[in-house]
Amino acid sequence: MNMAKGGGLDFEQPVLALEQKIAEMRTMARENGIDLDSEIVRLEKKREQLLAKTQQKITAWNRVEIARRSGRPYAMDHINASFTDFVELHGDRAYGDDPAIIAGFARLDGRPVCVVAHQKGRDTRENIHRNFGMPHPEGYRKALRVMKLAERFGRPVICLVDTPGAFPGIGAEERGQAQAIAENILEMALLKVPVVVAVLGEGASGGALGIGVGDRLLMFENSWYCVISPEGCAAILWGDRQMAKDVASHMKLTGKDLMEMGLIDRVIEEPPGGAHWNPGAACASLRRALIQELDSLVGIDPVELVDARCERYAQSGVFVESSVKESK
Repeated sequence: MNMAKGGGLDFEQPVLALEQKIAEMRTMARENGIDLDSEIVRLEKKREQLLAKTQQKITAWNRVEIARRSGRPYAMDHINASFTDFVELHGDRAYGDDPAIIAGFARLDGRPVCVVAHQKGRDTRENIHRNFGMPHPEGYRKALRVMKLAERFGRPVICLVDTPGAFPGIGAEERGQAQAIAENILEMALLKVPVVVAVLGEGASGGALGIGVGDRLLMFENSWYCVISPEGCAAILWGDRQMAKDVASHMKLTGKDLMEMGLIDRVIEEPPGGAHWNPGAACASLRRALIQELDSLVGIDPVELVDARCERYAQSGVFVESSVKESK
């Protein structure tokens, strides 16, 4: 198991303290030639039990916190772990490139596929380069360019979503941010190849939808997908971002919530404590899920595929019709 990085969240502190103790005992045993194997095994079992206990008490807000955890595997981690022969393409052929979105071609279990993904940074320098995973319009246009190329060559499209939202800066708006996202939503609905979308961590608003329309929608257990962040919702409704913890549970933004509402197709289980505790296991879980979903889609007639996809989104949501009596 990989020790979680980044200092830990409040509810993780007991587990991190135990992990630190295990690391210290290993160092002591190595440096002094002491046999502490039995004690280390005992503490590791205790750690697993504590992780499982923590998982049972986790709240919607805790899942939002975990989704933002710096140690979680990002898109490139999954690409490196689960795909082969990845070749990245750059630029939208109109303005420039956007490092917040990765797009290219690879193989998944030997099958040629197109991969489009949001990419965050691990440190300050990389986050600035990746704009904290918030794409500009040229990023969405690049993504669409590569997806249309995939359609031309009959390659399934896999989209990995992990963004706090599309970049709302003046330059992005001047270059047509809303239009770029809207065009992607329309064009992705009509792609004549299978499209599988997986939410890795954060799935915020139109920034996520810009590469989020597909035949199958998967979410990691500790990811979230919603029109707005809990902090944004709390600020708008109550003028207090500190209420985000309370608001999160009412927003129905977790995979479990969306699965119950029939809006997604699968919740991908994470290692005990979250993907950041064992990134390798999380990557393997996503790989298995993607292969299974693609196997169920490949071979479907393109017209039927598009019709089913459009019908899927047409049926999303709930509305109630009522008659209004004319006042006399």
